[in-house]
Amino acid sequence: MFAFSFGCCEENWAERQNTRSSHQEAREAQRTIQRSKLSTRSAGFSTKMLFPTARTRQLNGTCASSVNMELFLHYSLIPSLVIILVLSFLQRREHHRQRDDTSYLLGNHFGLIIPLDFVGTFSNRWSYGVAFGATANKVMFLFSEGYQPLQVPQWAQAFVLLIGGIEVGLCHFPFFACLSSEFRLVSSILGFSYSLIWFAVTMLYIIECPHGEEEKPFLEVHQAEHVKQLLRKCPLQEREKSWFQTRIYEWDSCFQFPSRMIGTTVLAFICLYLFIVIEFCVFVYVRDELDVFERELEDYISSMNQTGTLTPVLLQVKELINVTKGVWLVTILPASLTCVSYLFHILACYRKHMKRLWAGDKQFLPLKFHSPSSSESVVAIARYSGWQIAYILWGYLIIHVMQSLCGVVIMYSLVLPVIHNQAMAMLRGLGIGTLTISIVLGLMVMQVWIAASFFLQPKMGPADKQKPLALNNRRAFHNFSYFLFFYNVLLGLGACLSRLLISCILGTWLIARIDRTILQSGYEGADLGFSAWIGMLYVDHYHANPVLVSFCHILITSHRERRQQQAIKYWYLNPSAGPRISVRSRTRWLLLQTLINNPGLIKLRKSRSGHSSQEFTQILLTCSES
Repeated sequence: MFAFSFGCCEENWAERQNTRSSHQEAREAQRTIQRSKLSTRSAGFSTKMLFPTARTRQLNGTCASSVNMELFLHYSLIPSLVIILVLSFLQRREHHRQRDDTSYLLGNHFGLIIPLDFVGTFSNRWSYGVAFGATANKVMFLFSEGYQPLQVPQWAQAFVLLIGGIEVGLCHFPFFACLSSEFRLVSSILGFSYSLIWFAVTMLYIIECPHGEEEKPFLEVHQAEHVKQLLRKCPLQEREKSWFQTRIYEWDSCFQFPSRMIGTTVLAFICLYLFIVIEFCVFVYVRDELDVFERELEDYISSMNQTGTLTPVLLQVKELINVTKGVWLVTILPASLTCVSYLFHILACYRKHMKRLWAGDKQFLPLKFHSPSSSESVVAIARYSGWQIAYILWGYLIIHVMQSLCGVVIMYSLVLPVIHNQAMAMLRGLGIGTLTISIVLGLMVMQVWIAASFFLQPKMGPADKQKPLALNNRRAFHNFSYFLFFYNVLLGLGACLSRLLISCILGTWLIARIDRTILQSGYEGADLGFSAWIGMLYVDHYHANPVLVSFCHILITSHRERRQQQAIKYWYLNPSAGPRISVRSRTRWLLLQTLINNPGLIKLRKSRSGHSSQEFTQILLTCSES
């Protein structure tokens, strides 16, 4: 609701440019133009402020509000549909059929309105981000299945959740539709009135229960700057970068994140915060119950005068409860910081992956994702926002559990022995374990050293970095392999267990990273989240590629200028048209300038017989070096 306070303003990020491979990206852009189709707009979903349901109000017995927010949500469908019909009536349809059907009676009115362009919107990003953030409360209830407008059997819960999500989307559709509408006066009045109603009802509920656009340009500025950067001559020496730019992040003024990524990130932050708060409240409740259980254990131990057979077991249970409570509370901060860092890292990976796709580099993708299905990619961009939030929330919980288990292991291995005056035994066991692992690793390194020293032939040249893969001393090598066979059987058991342990740790640690698969090579298709990420990247790559958009912008602008000239009678007698320039000469001049600024393209040109192509190429190389 507070998105209207921002209006149509936007805070552009001042990002520094990043040196790219110009000729490689130009070639990939040409291939992209040939196989891509320019779409008009992508319809997306949007929601707005969300409120507690009746289930939440039942938990607060002291609150008697005169406002039923769930009932108000149902009745808000009426003004919402009215606003949608008004905006749809104002929206002109570009193509309408005039056949025997009755749709021609509507003329070119009642066009399809969109709440947010999920593909090509780069303006009002923070306004949409705040609007998405305002939906966090209701999204959390949808996530926890707290909002169910109908009571149905268990097998139909999925349909009820779908109906509830559609109802919530319709109720909050006017907020986003008024933000993205081209009719600024009407949409501002309707959006402000609708927001004022929600604001008044919300403030009344909070007081009673305190606890409880201008036309969008086809070619964006940053996209045009990116294409200009590609056409410039690459500097011979790169500028020195700071430690922050080298190790963490470097701003790029020629790249902007779409509104979908900003909105998803803001909403994920707020949902993560609410999830942590809810988890902490549950932890406080469970801790109080465990305190009652501990007092009962103490009373039982006291009644038995600490002589019962179960007394040692009960004391260990009490100690385990205390350790678990402390470790769970301490690991809230590192688990939350891990997920927050993942959100920032996902944005950085999005920019990195998009730039590599623009340059035609698909080596970072698994082989089966080099040519994804078009239908799956379209569905993926619709799934991404919701799945990203769900992955972050579930990832936080799983990471928190994993870190708590690691904390319990550390407590029982290092801290509790010191508290129980068993520090020497702990140090002795730690030393033996460290020495055992060191010896095993040392033997593995020694095997590699022996193989490199005695069982490989010498280097073929002094410039070789390593010896060739050619056996030497074959008889000794066979004896070496035979006697180490029995030892390597035992060593393989430990290697297998370590493989399982490392896979579990990395899998649980990276479970919230939707941009990285946690499955082995060849099984990436089973990772639905990673598939959604790849599909979303391809949709943005095909629809928001700066070179492709610039090419289409040039075509549209040229076509528009020709139509304007043809509309003016005797336009060829207009003296303001300027001197006539040969199209062929202008094209050759632009080709020469492009080849001078991009020397890598000179060697890729096809040579023609009958021309001094080699001399021309040498002249171009000389001009590019000067």
